[in-house]
Parts: sequence; C-alpha cells; structure tokens
Amino acid sequence: MENNICVLFDMDGVMIDTEPQYDVFWKHAGDRYNTGIVNFEKVIKGTTLPNILKKYFSHLTQEELNTLSDNLDKFEANMNFEEIPGSVKFVEELKAKGIKVGLVTSSTDTKLIAVNKAKQFDKLFDTIVSAARVTEGKPNPRCFLLAAEDLGVDPKSCIVFEDSFAGIEAGKAAGMKVIGLSTTNSADLLKDKCCKVIPDFKNFSVEDLLSI
Repeated sequence: MENNICVLFDMDGVMIDTEPQYDVFWKHAGDRYNTGIVNFEKVIKGTTLPNILKKYFSHLTQEELNTLSDNLDKFEANMNFEEIPGSVKFVEELKAKGIKVGLVTSSTDTKLIAVNKAKQFDKLFDTIVSAARVTEGKPNPRCFLLAAEDLGVDPKSCIVFEDSFAGIEAGKAAGMKVIGLSTTNSADLLKDKCCKVIPDFKNFSVEDLLSI
C-alpha cells in the first residue's frame, strides 16, 4: 500500500511558518493600493502572484506593479523560514518508508531559491511544483495533478496537506484526500472541508496517515 500512494505538501503554512509574515506584507499592500477588501491578506491565501496582481491590482500602473513585485522579492529574501513543528521529520519518515513526497506551492522560483538555501527542500522532496510550472494557480487542481504525474501516481492515491481554502479546494478538485493544517484558518473552519485537521505534525505519525 505504502508504495502506491504519494503525499503532497503545500509549503507556506504547512512546511514553514511564514503566513503571519505574509499577513503583514499583504495587509500593508492592500491598504496602500486601496483594494477595498476587508481582510485582504486572508482572501488571497494560496493564490499565485500573477493571479493576485491580475485580479486585485489591475488598476495600478505598470510602474506600480513593478514596485509591488520588487518589494515582495525583497521581503521574501529576508523572511524567517521556521518550520511548522514536526514537518520536516514527518516528510523524512514518509521517505524512509518508501512513500513518494512532493511539494506543491504557489511561490515563485525566486522564493524557492531562498527556501532551498535555508531548508534544502530541493533535496527533501521527490518533486516540486511551483508557480512557474502552472498557468493557473490554486484553486485550479492542475498543480496537484502535475505533481502526481511527476511521481507516476494515480491522483486518487494522493494525500494532500494544505492550510488555505484555495489549496484545499484544489486538492479535492484533483480527486485527492486533503488533510488540513489549522495554522492559517481555525480547525472549526476547516473541519467540514477536510478528511482530518491537525495543528502541526508533532503528534501525527505515518501510521495515522495510512489509517485515513
């Protein structure tokens, strides 16, 4: 059974605890550029940068868009990539049991370079699907389906770990089981959308996963 499944992980809010930092950046950006959206930093969770710019900042000039993108690059280059408790150890345990693992993130390759330098995710995961590899980000399921293709696994045999509503929707649309991390949204908000909700990986084992 173990060799016939794969486990796919979102990055921010699942593998690394960066969402509170992004909240600060995007709240400021939403206020500065007058999106007029309450809790803007929450609304865009799990969305790729091109889609964020297209959907919420189309009123800006190209110069303003370039400034916003440059500011995000500078911000991400100086982020703290502290891991979600137990996340890396859990992935290592999956690999030790011969289970394929993939990272599926809305992040840019610029961000991934910084993360890989700090956390070596490029060595930890069997495949990585980033924003650069898809034309439509979450909630479109293509990112998860592409990871399954990379790993040669039936999407129905994949289990996804996600924290954002867009990511959960994408995983389910791909025909995969989704386990929610209550790092970004509360367990109460996630429980009806996922087959299981956990706060982190400290008390969650491979055996717990295989029993779902």
